[in-house]
Order: sequence, then structure tokens, then C-alpha cells
Amino acid sequence: MTHKRNIEELTETVQNSLDEKKYVQVRETLLDLEPFDIAYIMEDLPEDTIPVVFRLLPKELAAEVFVELEADSQEKLIRGFSRAELKEVLDELYLDDAVDIIEEMPANVVKRILATADPETRRDINNILQYPEDSTGSIMTTEYLDVKENMTVGDALKKIRRVGHDMETISVIYVLDRDRHLIGFVPLRTLLLAEEDETMDEIMDTNIISASTLDDQEQTARKFEKYDFLAMPVVDKENRLVGIVTIDDALDVLVEETTEDIERMAAITPSYKPYLSTGIMETVKSRLPWLMLLMVSATFTGQIISSFEDALASVTILTAYIPMLMDTGGNAGSQASVTIIRGISLDEISMKDIGKVVWKEMRVAVTVGAVLALLNFGKLMLVDRMIFHNPITVWVAAVICLTLVCTVFAAKLVGCTLPIIAKRMGFDPAVMASPFITTIVDAISLLIYFRFATALLHI
Repeated sequence: MTHKRNIEELTETVQNSLDEKKYVQVRETLLDLEPFDIAYIMEDLPEDTIPVVFRLLPKELAAEVFVELEADSQEKLIRGFSRAELKEVLDELYLDDAVDIIEEMPANVVKRILATADPETRRDINNILQYPEDSTGSIMTTEYLDVKENMTVGDALKKIRRVGHDMETISVIYVLDRDRHLIGFVPLRTLLLAEEDETMDEIMDTNIISASTLDDQEQTARKFEKYDFLAMPVVDKENRLVGIVTIDDALDVLVEETTEDIERMAAITPSYKPYLSTGIMETVKSRLPWLMLLMVSATFTGQIISSFEDALASVTILTAYIPMLMDTGGNAGSQASVTIIRGISLDEISMKDIGKVVWKEMRVAVTVGAVLALLNFGKLMLVDRMIFHNPITVWVAAVICLTLVCTVFAAKLVGCTLPIIAKRMGFDPAVMASPFITTIVDAISLLIYFRFATALLHI
């Protein structure tokens, strides 16, 4: 909270300095800040002042800030850059950051970026852009440190001093054979502590955990979480090293995938823009189709109620408890589905575990349903009947409570199995979360309710 307040104060200070044309003061204020904080301040400034502030920053810092800006601000800056300014920014960007920016830009802006980049950078960018959108190859960088297996520690250190400043990370050095196959790696700490005449094959670690260029990027990002990596090598089908994924890119993937899952669980088409940067119509388009689909699917519950109109007419008090039963079933299903979806996303649960999952949820459902039914029976007989004077008989209470037990059981079963089955069929399990499961459980709970009512109340 304190940090945010300080940034807001700094934003006001920068704005006042700009109004008074005190550009040196603006530069001095920003130089002590992190790139993310500078970008945050720039986003809050009037649009026409962003290029002014950007040009006040030193070249290297400006490139770091550029990466942190929103895509709309990046596009406006690029359009206003001279060819020399654009080349300066591109020269300072790491390759994976340049690729990320290009993927967000319209075609005419991309054309200008590629035309400005040097031939080698342009070739590397095009190579990465050829990988599938959600693959590991699409988020890797080709800027890494590699050495040959027979190179000495002294020679490796000389190479690091010569080219290390151009690399995104030098925490790990990768050891290749003559055909560029990845055969080991050497942490920088190990390299610094080794004798200068030792060779790479003597000090390297051969226990390599790598990703393939075509692996799903979320699976690769999860490996960072599992193994506490700062960087991970990316190899092709022949085990040749083609790039690395760094921790910052892995975190970006996890944030993006988590946001996407949350939006799908809420029946919203995923949007990759910040909320405040998303237009009204774009927001409407992301929500309306799902609401229409769920509205149509809810027609089934209406049809079920219509088919039991006579039963409801003869015992009208049953109508009052339909919302409670449907809500309880929907909530029970959502609890199970969210837990299972989280397990799937963390690779804790797969299709082979469905038996264990169902057995566990069945026991949970029976216990929860029984407790809820017992409490509800007491409420019906003591509160609803005696205080609110509702016409509740023991048999009506029995219908409601038995339905509650069966509804919770069905909801837990549907909630735990649908996400696993969806994953097995190649669908996103998040799609099978709250909205769809609630709709399915609503229909099931009504069928159970009316079956018990007709059987026990003879209506």
C-alpha cells in the first residue's frame, strides 16, 4: 500500500515537472525507479507526454521500460519513433521480448519493426514466430551461453566476459558436443569455483531437465515451479539446443493461463488485454455468447418445472425450496470442480486418477449431504414450521432433505468427473466449471426433487 502511494505521489511530481517543462527533474525522478514502476507512471500520464518522458530515459533503461508498457502505448511509441530511435530500442531488447511485442502489434507496425531490425535479429524473430502459438518454442529466446565439452574453465570465463552482456541470463552455461547436442550444463557458481585448467566435461552436470520446442508452454512453465529453475534449455527432436526459457517468461505464462482459466470458469471468453484497456463492445462480445448459451441450456430446468406443475399445485410449499436445493447443488458442484481443475492444472490429477477422485468425492458428498440434511430437517421443523408457520409436514421435510442428500451427491460426482473427462477429450477443463456444472446440477436436482415428491407425497 505504501509503495502504491509513493508511486502515485511520484506520478504527480512527474506531471507537475512536465507542466513546468523541468525535464531534467523528470529524468532525475525516474532514474532511481524500477522499469515496471516507470512504465506504471507513464501509463497514468497524458498520452501526448509519454513520448517526451520516454526520450528522457537512458537508452538501456528506455528499452526495459518499453517492455513493461501496455501494447497500446508500445504501438503509439513505435509509430512516433524515427528509424534510428526504433533501431536503438530493438538493439537493446532481448529476443523473446521483441517477439512478444511483435505478436501484439498490427501488421503495418510489425513490418516496420522487421524492416528496422538487423538481418540476424530478423531471422531469429521469424524462426520463433513459426512455432505454434502456445508452444515452448514461441516463448524461448535464442540468446544463451553455450560451450563445447572440451573447453577449459578459463576459456569459458573469457567467453562469458566477451559475450555475456548480450545474454538475458548467464546463471547457467550449456555444454554441447560437436553436433550441438545438449550433453550437460554448468551453473555459474560451479564455473567460478572450478580450477581454470579443468574442462567442461569434468565439471558439468549431466542430469538435464529440458523442454521440447513443441511442448505446451504451460507445462514448461510448471516445471519452473516444480524444480525452482531460473532458466530451462529448449531442444529440438534431435536433442540439439535451440534456445532457453527464462523465469520471467515462465511467470508470464502462468499468469496468463491462470487469468484465462478464471475467465473461462466465469463463462467469459478470455481477453488478453488489461480490463481498463478493453472496450465496451469487446467486453460484451466476450460475455454475451456464453450468457446466451447458458440461458438456452437453462430452458431444460424450466421444462422440468413445467412438467410437474400439477404436483406443485397440490403441494405449493414445495416451490419455496426449489432455489435452496438448486443453489446448494450448484455450490457443491462448483466446490468439487474448482478443486479438481486446480489439481489438473498443477499436474496432480490425470485421467488415471478418476477412480480415486470419484471415491473420495463420493465419501465427502455422503458426509456433507447427511450433515446438511440433518441441519435442514431441524430448521424446517423448528424455524419454518413453528416460527414462519409454513405448512411443513414431516413427509414434506423428508422430501426436501432426501433431495438435498442426493443433489449434493450428484453435484459432487458431476463436478469432479466433468473436468477430468474434458481434459481427456482435449477440451479446457475450466470450461466445465461453475456455469455449465451449475446448469447440469440444477436439472438433476429438480428431477430428484419431483421424483421424491411424487413417491413420498403421492401427488
